[in-house]
Amino acid sequence: METTVELRNVPGTGAAMGWAGGHTVVIDRHEGKAGGSGLGFSGAQMLALAMGGCFCNSLRFAAESLGIEVDTLEVTVTVKLGGEPLVTQEAHLSVHCTRKDGGDTAELVARAEQTCMVANTLQRGVKVTVGHRAA
Repeated sequence: METTVELRNVPGTGAAMGWAGGHTVVIDRHEGKAGGSGLGFSGAQMLALAMGGCFCNSLRFAAESLGIEVDTLEVTVTVKLGGEPLVTQEAHLSVHCTRKDGGDTAELVARAEQTCMVANTLQRGVKVTVGHRAA
């Protein structure tokens, strides 16, 4: 199983447009940083969104498998950056979840934590390779 996304520069800007299927996102740097215009998410924001979004999906999957209806789901992701080159050194997910039946959500959150692909990948590490196509 694999997935592929595409990214291209947005002409006239320092931003890039990324897409997978019919879904798109704009990636840019903060205004004034290396040609950035603040038109989209930074790399750190994209990483935090990937973690939070995957966690939300994992929690919904766990709820469905347990026959539980989720009422409220709020996830806040904070990443701490540092070093040279700049890397994410730490991430924290703050989760608020309620069930429609008023029951406890601790098991849902624990299952999502166990199965969240993005968080598990980051904790275990992933081999990254870069290929270059000459013009």
